[in-house]
Amino acid sequence: MRILHTMLRVGDLERSLKFYTEVLGMRLLRRKDYPDGKFTLAFVGFQDESEGAVLELTYNWGVDRYDLGTGYGHVAVEVDDAYAACEEIKRRGGVVTREAGPMRHGTTVIAFVQDPDGYKIELIQRKAA
Repeated sequence: MRILHTMLRVGDLERSLKFYTEVLGMRLLRRKDYPDGKFTLAFVGFQDESEGAVLELTYNWGVDRYDLGTGYGHVAVEVDDAYAACEEIKRRGGVVTREAGPMRHGTTVIAFVQDPDGYKIELIQRKAA
Protein backbone atom coordinates (compact mmCIF):
# COMPACT_ATOMS: atom_id res chain seq x y z
CA MET A 1 0.00 0.00 0.00
CA ARG A 2 1.00 3.63 -0.48
CA ILE A 3 -0.52 7.07 -0.08
CA LEU A 4 -1.83 8.32 -3.43
CA HIS A 5 -2.93 11.87 -2.67
CA THR A 6 -4.25 14.35 -0.15
CA MET A 7 -7.38 16.29 -1.13
CA LEU A 8 -7.85 19.99 -0.36
CA ARG A 9 -11.06 21.89 -1.16
CA VAL A 10 -10.21 25.24 -2.73
CA GLY A 11 -12.30 28.37 -3.28
CA ASP A 12 -10.62 29.57 -6.50
CA LEU A 13 -9.02 26.84 -8.56
CA GLU A 14 -7.02 29.13 -10.85
CA ARG A 15 -5.57 31.03 -7.86
CA SER A 16 -4.66 27.75 -6.16
CA LEU A 17 -3.11 26.28 -9.30
CA LYS A 18 -1.02 29.43 -9.69
CA PHE A 19 0.22 29.09 -6.09
CA TYR A 20 1.07 25.40 -6.26
CA THR A 21 2.70 25.59 -9.71
CA GLU A 22 4.28 29.05 -9.83
CA VAL A 23 5.08 29.63 -6.13
CA LEU A 24 5.85 26.10 -4.89
CA GLY A 25 7.03 24.73 -8.24
CA MET A 26 4.71 21.74 -8.56
CA ARG A 27 3.37 20.59 -11.94
CA LEU A 28 -0.26 20.31 -12.96
CA LEU A 29 -0.55 16.57 -13.59
CA ARG A 30 -4.18 16.33 -14.65
CA ARG A 31 -7.40 18.26 -14.47
CA LYS A 32 -11.00 17.26 -15.20
CA ASP A 33 -14.36 19.00 -15.01
CA TYR A 34 -17.39 17.03 -13.79
CA PRO A 35 -20.36 19.09 -15.06
CA ASP A 36 -23.01 16.73 -13.69
CA GLY A 37 -21.50 17.00 -10.21
CA LYS A 38 -20.56 20.68 -10.62
CA PHE A 39 -16.94 20.25 -9.53
CA THR A 40 -13.42 20.19 -10.97
CA LEU A 41 -10.49 18.08 -9.82
CA ALA A 42 -6.89 19.10 -10.43
CA PHE A 43 -3.91 17.03 -9.35
CA VAL A 44 -0.56 18.71 -8.70
CA GLY A 45 2.78 17.36 -7.55
CA PHE A 46 6.54 17.46 -7.78
CA GLN A 47 6.59 14.08 -9.52
CA ASP A 48 4.22 11.84 -11.43
CA GLU A 49 1.48 10.11 -9.48
CA SER A 50 3.09 6.73 -10.17
CA GLU A 51 6.22 7.92 -8.35
CA GLY A 52 4.82 9.58 -5.23
CA ALA A 53 1.94 11.21 -3.41
CA VAL A 54 0.31 14.31 -4.91
CA LEU A 55 -2.31 16.90 -3.97
CA GLU A 56 -5.85 16.76 -5.30
CA LEU A 57 -7.35 20.25 -5.47
CA THR A 58 -11.15 20.02 -5.48
CA TYR A 59 -13.15 23.02 -6.66
CA ASN A 60 -16.89 22.79 -6.05
CA TRP A 61 -18.46 25.21 -8.52
CA GLY A 62 -19.94 28.25 -6.80
CA VAL A 63 -18.20 27.71 -3.44
CA ASP A 64 -15.58 30.40 -2.90
CA ARG A 65 -14.30 29.59 0.61
CA TYR A 66 -14.15 26.92 3.29
CA ASP A 67 -13.57 26.96 7.02
CA LEU A 68 -10.31 25.14 7.71
CA GLY A 69 -11.56 23.54 10.91
CA THR A 70 -9.48 22.48 13.87
CA GLY A 71 -8.50 19.02 12.65
CA TYR A 72 -6.38 20.01 9.67
CA GLY A 73 -2.66 20.38 10.32
CA HIS A 74 -0.48 20.85 7.25
CA VAL A 75 1.08 19.29 4.18
CA ALA A 76 4.85 18.71 4.55
CA VAL A 77 7.33 19.22 1.72
CA GLU A 78 11.02 18.33 1.91
CA VAL A 79 13.43 21.02 0.64
CA ASP A 80 17.21 21.15 0.32
CA ASP A 81 17.48 24.55 2.04
CA ALA A 82 14.50 25.94 3.98
CA TYR A 83 16.05 29.43 4.20
CA ALA A 84 16.52 29.67 0.43
CA ALA A 85 13.08 28.13 -0.20
CA CYS A 86 11.42 30.83 1.94
CA GLU A 87 13.20 33.59 0.05
CA GLU A 88 12.20 32.10 -3.30
CA ILE A 89 8.58 31.62 -2.20
CA LYS A 90 8.40 35.27 -1.08
CA ARG A 91 10.00 36.37 -4.36
CA ARG A 92 7.26 34.49 -6.22
CA GLY A 93 4.53 36.21 -4.19
CA GLY A 94 3.92 33.52 -1.58
CA VAL A 95 3.29 34.12 2.12
CA VAL A 96 5.76 32.77 4.68
CA THR A 97 4.05 32.48 8.07
CA ARG A 98 7.04 31.07 9.97
CA GLU A 99 10.53 31.84 8.76
CA ALA A 100 13.05 29.03 8.45
CA GLY A 101 14.82 27.98 11.62
CA PRO A 102 15.22 25.09 14.03
CA MET A 103 11.97 23.69 15.36
CA ARG A 104 11.17 24.34 18.99
CA HIS A 105 12.58 21.59 21.21
CA GLY A 106 14.60 20.13 18.32
CA THR A 107 17.16 20.76 15.62
CA THR A 108 15.26 20.07 12.39
CA VAL A 109 15.06 23.24 10.29
CA ILE A 110 11.47 24.00 9.29
CA ALA A 111 9.37 26.85 7.94
CA PHE A 112 5.69 27.35 7.13
CA VAL A 113 4.02 28.96 4.15
CA GLN A 114 0.34 29.47 3.48
CA ASP A 115 -1.60 28.83 0.29
CA PRO A 116 -4.35 31.19 -0.95
CA ASP A 117 -7.04 29.28 0.97
CA GLY A 118 -5.11 29.42 4.24
CA TYR A 119 -3.77 25.85 4.18
CA LYS A 120 -0.38 25.52 5.86
CA ILE A 121 2.54 23.95 4.00
CA GLU A 122 5.50 22.94 6.17
CA LEU A 123 8.93 23.08 4.59
CA ILE A 124 11.31 20.58 6.18
CA GLN A 125 14.98 20.97 5.37
CA ARG A 126 16.64 17.75 4.23
CA LYS A 127 19.16 16.55 6.79
CA ALA A 128 22.75 16.16 5.69
CA ALA A 129 23.64 12.54 4.96
